Amino acid sequence: MTSPEPRTDPGATLPDDARRARSAVAAVFFTNGALFANLVPRYPEIKEALGLSNAVYGSAIAAFPLGALLAGLLAPALIARFRSSRVATVGIVLLAVVMLSVSFAPSVAVLAAVLLVGGAVDALVDVAQNAHGLRVQRIYRRSIVNSFHGLWSVGAVTGGLMGAGAAGLEVPLTIHLGISAALFSAVALVALRFMLPGPESSERVPAAEDSSVPVRKGLRGVPRATLTALAALGVLAVCGALVEDAGSSWGALWLSGYLGTDGATAGLAFVSLSVAMTVGRLTGDRVVDRLGQRAVVRGGGGLTAAGLGLALAFPSVPTTLVGFAAAGLGVATLVPAAMHAADELPGLPVGVGLTVVSWVLRVGFLLSPPVVGLVADATSLRLGLVVVVVAGLATALCAGVLGGRRAQPHL
Repeated sequence: MTSPEPRTDPGATLPDDARRARSAVAAVFFTNGALFANLVPRYPEIKEALGLSNAVYGSAIAAFPLGALLAGLLAPALIARFRSSRVATVGIVLLAVVMLSVSFAPSVAVLAAVLLVGGAVDALVDVAQNAHGLRVQRIYRRSIVNSFHGLWSVGAVTGGLMGAGAAGLEVPLTIHLGISAALFSAVALVALRFMLPGPESSERVPAAEDSSVPVRKGLRGVPRATLTALAALGVLAVCGALVEDAGSSWGALWLSGYLGTDGATAGLAFVSLSVAMTVGRLTGDRVVDRLGQRAVVRGGGGLTAAGLGLALAFPSVPTTLVGFAAAGLGVATLVPAAMHAADELPGLPVGVGLTVVSWVLRVGFLLSPPVVGLVADATSLRLGLVVVVVAGLATALCAGVLGGRRAQPHL
């Protein structure tokens, strides 16, 4: 489905404001990716300091996605009250404080509580930064949202390197996370000054209604076509989560356990998927403008299925790395496309479609490891990873809900 053309005045100064807003949103995405990634390399140190078993440690870490699921659906109300710019940037500051608080956790219960709050704040920031990025995209009248997600990935890599460097230099956890919190909070607060003012609907064009055509209503008066489209977009989000999670949760196990590689080689599956996805997101906007979201996501689903299908049909290190790289490239624009389409659905309050898809995406990330694991335990990891191939095929089938190519001026 296509989104309405936004209003622009070629003679106005708004494009200059939009460029500054675009840079501000990019900074927020980068910062959001870097903040949590700073903590991840210090997890072993935290586990050892608190004397946690693997099971207890895993349960504590799971509090972060749990918090995200519990709070994610609150985003529309907060955005409507405070605007997406404030929720995103102030949320970054709060997230920075929460990450710093991890270093003071005296017990596993406190650690889990802090991570629960962190996940809740992160979910709100995620919806708000995407909502504001889509506001800027409506002014540009061309795709730019993929570059934001690409910069999130760059931020995650940067944060991971910062955390690894701090751990290697034995920088105290409180000092490391304090520096990270101060640095990225400052970036977020500066970015707030350059984000778009006004209501969230400022850049939207009201959809024209044809009273002569009856519209079938579903839950609380929402058109059934909108609910159907939202469900399809939710399926796309889950498919994206299944593919992305395959690299982090199962890539190393596939290489080391099934193919018998060493530890260094085993990590390359995740690296291949992540690098390809980042490249795909940083370059995906031009491809989407040229071909349309529907064609890009449909082709990406086919590429994902073919790439991982190749890796599973002919198991080897080269085919595995190629397969995971193909999967990363294939889903690079999937989540941004689903979020954009959900945010443009008619008949929903502002931000609700985006929030629902973001929430379902997190459900997908939460359920993906056990689903693949259950299939793998019942059969083999090789068959378990076929779930990811199925996700690629489902992506290609559900891509029809997305918009096609349309002419857009490049501002």
